Amino acid sequence: DTSAPRLRLLSTPTAQALRSERGSLIVWSSSVAVFAFVLGMVSTSISSAGISKSVRQEIAKLGSGSILTPTGYLAFAFIFFIVAVSLFACGQVGAARHEEADEQLETLLALPVSRRAWLGGRLLLATCATATISVTAGLFAWAGAASAGVGISLPRMLEAGANCLPVALLFLGIAALAYAVVPRASAGIAYGLVTVAFLWQLSGSLLGAPKWLVDLTPFAHVGLVPAQQFRATAAVVMLALAGLAWLAALWAFRRRDLTGV
Repeated sequence: DTSAPRLRLLSTPTAQALRSERGSLIVWSSSVAVFAFVLGMVSTSISSAGISKSVRQEIAKLGSGSILTPTGYLAFAFIFFIVAVSLFACGQVGAARHEEADEQLETLLALPVSRRAWLGGRLLLATCATATISVTAGLFAWAGAASAGVGISLPRMLEAGANCLPVALLFLGIAALAYAVVPRASAGIAYGLVTVAFLWQLSGSLLGAPKWLVDLTPFAHVGLVPAQQFRATAAVVMLALAGLAWLAALWAFRRRDLTGV
C-alpha cells in the first residue's frame, strides 16, 4: 500500500517541467528520428514517374532545386521538419499554459520561486528540446541516406537540422509573448501564425506573388540546406527577434494575474 516517494527531477521548477514533459519529448524525438531515417532511405529512389514536369518546376521555386536528386529531395523534406519543430516549440508554451490553467502554477509560485525564473526555465527547456529534435532530424536523415548509399556529408545534414532552429525559436518567442499578454488566446495565436506563415510561403512562392509579400513570412528567409547554403544573416535576425520577444514575455508575465481555464 505504500512506496518510497520518487523525488527525481523535482529539485527545481525547470527540472519538474522536464519530468512532466519527458514522455512527450521521447515520443517527438523517436517519431522524428524514424521519419527522418525513412526519408533519407528513399531519397535515392525518387524518380520522375508520377511527377509531372510542371510540378517539379513549381517545387523548385521553393529553393530546394530538383526534387529528383537526393539533395533536392531532402532539402524539400526539411521544409516540413521546420514546420514540425516550430509547432513543437509552440506546444511547449501550451504546456506551460496548461499548468497555469490547472492551478498547479499558483501552488508553485506560493513557494520561493519567481515568475521570471519559472517562465525563463520553461523557455530554456523548450529551446534545448527543440535543438535536440532538430539535430535528431538531421542525424537520422543522414543515417538513412548513408544506408542507401547516398553520398551526403554528415556536417551538411546536421546543418540542415540546425537550420530548423531560427524559425522555431522565433515562433517560441512569439508564443511566449502571447502567453504573457493574452494567455487564454496564446495557443490559437501561436499555432495560427505558424500555419498561416507556412501556407503563405507555399502559396505565395507557387503563385508568383511579389517578393516583398512572400518575404513577410519567416520561412521565406530560410536557406534550404543541403541544396542551399545556410543563411546566417537571416538566422541572426530571427534569433535576435526571438530574444526580444523572450525579454518582453518575461517582463509582461511579472505584471499580469494568473488565469484559469
